[in-house]
Amino acid sequence: MKNLLACLLLLLTQPVLAESFGGRTDVKQFISEMVERHGFEREALEVLFARTRSIPSVIRYIMPPKDPGIRSWQAYRGRFVEPRRIAAGRHFMHEYRTNLAQAEALWGVPREIISAIIGVETIYGRNQGKFGVFAALATLAFDYPPRAELFRRELGELLLLAREEGRDVLSYRGSYAGAMGLPQFLPSSRRQFAIDFDGSGRIDLASSAIDAIGSVANYLAQHGWQRGQPIAEQTIASGDGLGNAVLAGLTPSFTPGQWRMQNVDLQKVGAGETALHDFPALPAALIDLVTPDSATEYRLGYQNFYVITRYNRSSFYAASVMDLAAELGKTSQ
Repeated sequence: MKNLLACLLLLLTQPVLAESFGGRTDVKQFISEMVERHGFEREALEVLFARTRSIPSVIRYIMPPKDPGIRSWQAYRGRFVEPRRIAAGRHFMHEYRTNLAQAEALWGVPREIISAIIGVETIYGRNQGKFGVFAALATLAFDYPPRAELFRRELGELLLLAREEGRDVLSYRGSYAGAMGLPQFLPSSRRQFAIDFDGSGRIDLASSAIDAIGSVANYLAQHGWQRGQPIAEQTIASGDGLGNAVLAGLTPSFTPGQWRMQNVDLQKVGAGETALHDFPALPAALIDLVTPDSATEYRLGYQNFYVITRYNRSSFYAASVMDLAAELGKTSQ
């Protein structure tokens, strides 16, 4: 009797394993789509999903916080523009200075921007994620309805990627959201924008910083990076049209002169409140970087700022990349 009670107690204290994806109706539908559209073997996919279990922690990580609080630009910036990342970035730029110069020459993307993105994403490869990408994407594709469509698409892209590279699909490791390697590319971006920049004959974003450098530069160029053009510029903004200008979003819509015609007054930072600044006559978005209990920082975000937000659709992200790049650029001159 004591042994029985002990066994029951042991069972109750063990973690409950999630069921495998095998046999689920939604998974069967996905398998059928991959068979019909891309010629996968049904039985092989059925075995693969039967071996894969949902990961509860993935759902926990991706869920919005119950109490999101108030977003703070200064707090966000402080996570990425900080001494450890700056020091690692300086070392990275020195070690790969030749490759960064090649990428800049080919695609027109400044070496410090390439380096800053890799720094923000993974601290130059230190934090690439430890999740099995297939299981993580399957979890989000079938157990997280708010973004199921996106992650089912990425799950399909991962299967195609593994087939193209002749790899076991279960061998890919990455973040809880399925992003991989030093630049944290999702499978679709990996297939479309990653390149073999080191000439090894294969693409390796997990171990080859050179491949990561070329792939980030190619990604930004393919999304419309403008060689030699500005990214963003700090400004003092005021006027009756300020609220509507901010709500217009990240897309560069009007030149600074056109913003002024819409009752948005733009002034040079650090030259007195009445000093107008001759901003470039380029389309720009008005970006507000809000910190509670502090003055809001405004930037005019040009096309290149918008391109950085195609990597991560956040003005905080793009501004942090820009600011980290500015720190790294001080050492590359």
